[in-house]
Amino acid sequence: MTRKQPPRSDPIDLAADALQHRDRSRRQIDERLARAGVEDGRRADALDELERIGYVDDARFAGRRAASLADRGYGDEAIRALLAEDGVGAELVDEAVGALRPEAERAEGIVASMGASPRTAARLARKGFGEDAVEAAAGGFATDGPEA
Repeated sequence: MTRKQPPRSDPIDLAADALQHRDRSRRQIDERLARAGVEDGRRADALDELERIGYVDDARFAGRRAASLADRGYGDEAIRALLAEDGVGAELVDEAVGALRPEAERAEGIVASMGASPRTAARLARKGFGEDAVEAAAGGFATDGPEA
């Protein structure tokens, strides 16, 4: 019979567990620590230490997350919104999105694989591509019509 381990109370240990499988933003780690009942001062100290040693880095997080979302077919608008939801500041969001391949090129790649159609244009719009990218990549098909 295995014994249940007591819950960890050290904020560094809790944060390390959260970071074990993927990068997270400072705000995401802060929210996890808050849910675990870590008081404000201890959370702030732990987050500062984790940033100092490079375990928490919002610029790195934003760059990786933006690249992953772009690879999964998201447009700039959606990527910006998702990074903001993750707690990334506007300046870092701009840097991360600016480092991506241009949105129009990414949209063209999707159209090349799916074909130019109203359905493809609607998919691009749903995935947060800008109107210009949708129109250019989908050959001018309208995005407000029924999906084919």
